[in-house]
Amino acid sequence: MATEQKKQIKRLVKTRMQLETGKTQHGLVGTLRAIIKEEGVGRLYRGLVPPLLLEAPKRAVKFAANDFWGKTYLSATGESKMTQKLSVLTGCSAGATESFVVVPFELVKIKLQDKTSTFKGPMDVVKQVIAKEGMLGLYAGMESTFWRHVYWNGGYFGCIFQVKSMLPKPETPQAQLMNNFISGAVGGFAGTVLNTPFDVVKSRIQGATKIPGVAPKYNWTYPALATIIREEGVAALYKGFVPKVLRLAPGGGVLLLVVEFTLGIFRQVLGPPYI
Repeated sequence: MATEQKKQIKRLVKTRMQLETGKTQHGLVGTLRAIIKEEGVGRLYRGLVPPLLLEAPKRAVKFAANDFWGKTYLSATGESKMTQKLSVLTGCSAGATESFVVVPFELVKIKLQDKTSTFKGPMDVVKQVIAKEGMLGLYAGMESTFWRHVYWNGGYFGCIFQVKSMLPKPETPQAQLMNNFISGAVGGFAGTVLNTPFDVVKSRIQGATKIPGVAPKYNWTYPALATIIREEGVAALYKGFVPKVLRLAPGGGVLLLVVEFTLGIFRQVLGPPYI
């Protein structure tokens, strides 16, 4: 639980930094201090429920989709083994699949974590969004979420393949664990570098309040990227990068360890052809 609390604080700080337009007023520590000072410690845990509910299905979809698309592309290309290009393509396809699952949860989280939020809780967000915009309102930011997950998963799985090929061949279970952690952590870092600009856009789109008859400032991903660069500079595309990478780089390593360990158990239990 303590680990999840730390993740939640990083998520909240990241979201606040990304929603801040114009010149950045606070860094990681400054944003955290400002939240505690102005809103109280309890505010740090606002929006905790959606990520908790999402975690298991999101990870399951990510790796199941990666396995499915990997086999599909190997069959389609006639390759007998995964290559660097195929691993990137497979990761991007898994990310695209995953994005359809996460959008409503991300929307609720962003709405709750916005500094100006007056929602009572997750279900209040859902009720109000549906009442004002219909069911499709829960999928606001779908396109930017799609690109965010495509780039992160492409970088993550592509780097895992490349880093594993560069590391010494493991001769013990402990060495295998270390290789998995290193490659997963590098993949998590690379994926975060690639997808943070799209995450900033997603936060801006989902955090905006829609006004009837008024075109939103941030609507589609690539025009929104251009708007942010023009008004705030290229560095603004990486707002919230530090808390995000502190969570996802080591998290990418741990995630790969858990998945490989779990798959290993299933292979032993199921036997051939899985073992």
